[in-house]
Amino acid sequence: MSTSETSRFVRLQVEMVLEITDPAALSGTALESIAAEYGEPGGESAEERMQAEAAVREDGAEALASLIDPFDLVSEVPGVELTQASWSSETVAYDPDDMGDWDLDDDEDEEDDEGGGGDIPHNGVGDGEHSGVSGGAERRVK
Repeated sequence: MSTSETSRFVRLQVEMVLEITDPAALSGTALESIAAEYGEPGGESAEERMQAEAAVREDGAEALASLIDPFDLVSEVPGVELTQASWSSETVAYDPDDMGDWDLDDDEDEEDDEGGGGDIPHNGVGDGEHSGVSGGAERRVK
């Protein structure tokens, strides 16, 4: 694709660190969402549903990732349409008093060293790569 053909596409990267203040509320909401998604227990996807339920019960990062929907972030923004998204969640060691944990310049340098950054032609789909975050839950939509 030429630059003029791709110039209408924008990669928006957002990184957040969230504190889970009520794990029971988070997993409960995730379980409700799974129930709504899969319908009645015992259907064709019963095993898949059981695995999803077990994952959100055991891991807050899994529960959070199951509830996040990038479409919700941009659905009401005029003039844009979500064409592809991936997101992931992982449990991290984080010290809110240490601002060194939030050094954006270091992340950019690492991406440039790895051939990443602004020159990425796609979001890792089809190249065997994920979003660049190891571990945790990951979701993709197209």
